[in-house]
Amino acid sequence: MNKISLYTLLLVLCFCYACKKEQNPFEISKQHVGLLTDSTQVKDLKLAFPNDSIVKRIAGDEFIGNKNNIEILDKAGKQLLILEPAEALDSTSVIETVQIIDERFKTNKTITTLSTFKEIADNYKISRIDNLINSIVVTVNNLNASFTIDKKELPSNLRVDMDLQIEATHIPDNAKIKYFFINWH
Repeated sequence: MNKISLYTLLLVLCFCYACKKEQNPFEISKQHVGLLTDSTQVKDLKLAFPNDSIVKRIAGDEFIGNKNNIEILDKAGKQLLILEPAEALDSTSVIETVQIIDERFKTNKTITTLSTFKEIADNYKISRIDNLINSIVVTVNNLNASFTIDKKELPSNLRVDMDLQIEATHIPDNAKIKYFFINWH
């Protein structure tokens, strides 16, 4: 009887392993963007993007402390993501910020770079809205995401006053995302 139980257990485990869901390379969640996770180190980017080009720009040096953005391009040269490591010039540094460029990247609620404010507000709880000089930043904590919307998308009476507390109701439903970031650490 124990042999039958053991064989049954092995069969179930093999079946579960065979049915294991493969990670979507364009899926965005709180802890990952495609195969890139919140704990991926710069030196391991080739594992997360095996078929893509990784372009490391050296903008400053370790004395200045400038962080060097890393661009991810597909085989055709189309920009997919811009990564900012937590530490400059450190191959063991983890990625701190991911800017989503390509519209194929989407959340499980189908939010992409082509989404509107209404789509964000309908699918996620907005944590904060920051009023900047030329834009507003909509933060969604349960996704670790920030969405920048150009103030040109707002009614004219809301574009100039930086001290104005902008509420979700002030933002037009069809306001387009200018930048989409996932922020870790």
